[in-house]
Amino acid sequence: MANEYKLLTPGPLTTTRTVKEEMLFDHCTWDEDYQQITQKIRRQLLELAHVNADDYTAVLMQGSGTFGVESVLTSVIGKDEKVLLCTNGAYGDRQAKICDHAGIAYTQYAEPYDRIPDAAKVEEYLTADPSITHVSMIHSETTSGLLNDIQAVAAVAKAHGCTFMVDAMSSFGGVDIPVADWGIDFLVSSANKCIQGVPGFSFIICNKAKLEASKGKARSLSLDLWDQWNTLEKANGKWRYTSPTHVVLAFSKALDEMFAEGGIPARSARYALNNHLLIARMKALGFRVFLNDHQGPIITTFLYPEGTAFDFHDMYEFIKERGYAIYPGKLTNEDTVRLG
Repeated sequence: MANEYKLLTPGPLTTTRTVKEEMLFDHCTWDEDYQQITQKIRRQLLELAHVNADDYTAVLMQGSGTFGVESVLTSVIGKDEKVLLCTNGAYGDRQAKICDHAGIAYTQYAEPYDRIPDAAKVEEYLTADPSITHVSMIHSETTSGLLNDIQAVAAVAKAHGCTFMVDAMSSFGGVDIPVADWGIDFLVSSANKCIQGVPGFSFIICNKAKLEASKGKARSLSLDLWDQWNTLEKANGKWRYTSPTHVVLAFSKALDEMFAEGGIPARSARYALNNHLLIARMKALGFRVFLNDHQGPIITTFLYPEGTAFDFHDMYEFIKERGYAIYPGKLTNEDTVRLG
């Protein structure tokens, strides 16, 4: 089961042999012991989020991270409500596409891909448009690797009585996020990112009062966040529809390994050190970083060296043959490569 190459990508990530081995067991979704694994995962996620079970809950949702984001947007924003989307990359733009498809009223406050949304500008938007009821933004924008200041924006959203939603897909578990203290109402991430599980489900850390208030608002049957939570609660860990059992088992093991490593502080320190070494060695090879400020420790975008001409696919195959997989850039106007 040795890996042929390591994934230096934004996710999925390379997983440990022991996480992979958890998927060798076939579990029935009706088994009480399997349902207890689901409940264990939910408790551990609340611990990582620094929230208590009286005020917050964790909901697991089948599908990729985008499924989780779409579940939140289409479940908690009512037909007479409106969301402010604070964007600075492709994944923020994807939220706008979700809203377009679902008929959700929104205003988009867009910054360039190398700048973070400014809390003062968010204040201006909310003051100018009292019809805005929700605010949503990305934490670690996978397009560039930039880390947005969700704490400052959350404070402004709370001051205006808005529900605050965060896509923490590529940061939760790798960067400490005190969800309750910062006033985050819904935080979305997925199994195959910093917790180092495998793809197959997303999870949402939810403010219980806000989740209860969303009952009946969902625009989708499968992605109904309130109904998913209600079933998990009433059936003591039974998923509403077929759950990705092998992925759940692997994720439970990945969580155990994360806590054994020292939790988020240890993992964050390891990622930050790797990121520091990566940038230093890449610079020595002539690759400059795209970001001048707000570089996160999870993903780094590098500009092609000046005066060079090569095909990304050729470089990708060359590197893969030597044991590593990398990611193409996602910027529209510059040639870049991303390394996780």
